[in-house]
Amino acid sequence: MPPIELQDALSQNGGVITTAEANAIGISNERLRLLANAGELERVAHGVYIAPDEFLDRMYVAQLRRPKIIYSHETALFLHDLTDRDPINYTVTVPTGYSAARLRGDRINVFTVKRELHDVGAAQAKTMFGNTVTVYGLERTICDCIRSRNQMDIAIVTDAMKRYAKRNDKNLNTLMEMAEAFRVAKPLRSYMEVLL
Repeated sequence: MPPIELQDALSQNGGVITTAEANAIGISNERLRLLANAGELERVAHGVYIAPDEFLDRMYVAQLRRPKIIYSHETALFLHDLTDRDPINYTVTVPTGYSAARLRGDRINVFTVKRELHDVGAAQAKTMFGNTVTVYGLERTICDCIRSRNQMDIAIVTDAMKRYAKRNDKNLNTLMEMAEAFRVAKPLRSYMEVLL
């Protein structure tokens, strides 16, 4: 049976704990290994463990392992309820210079962007398991999809634009500011003229 402090940490973190978090409450790496070998914890990734009765939230685990990633494109559309398609492979954006080989090895689609634009529009969202991850906000997501429309299913982009246009929480001023910053104002206007 895991120690009480580990059980408390697991319950506070939705059944997930990192090695660093466990070390901070006095649980050694060796103890974690022994608990995993005994079946009282499950090691799901390097430095990430879950309680054996928990469902694996792959999106949350990827975020824990790589805090710089920001969920974007189709994955962000899904998190914002701008598409019904559950992404088979997650899509993230990382700053230029970030080594993305391991992400691609984990079957994660990777986009890169200049460092100064990486955090623009970053927000928080809940996964379907209730864990919080970093994702681009509505307006940044729309701009990213317009920018990458040749690499995405056009039906998904069009559906996302229609859903965005119907939302009460949309911010058209922010959308146009982001469109200017990401140089997609002209194609965005074309979409919006049809929808609004």
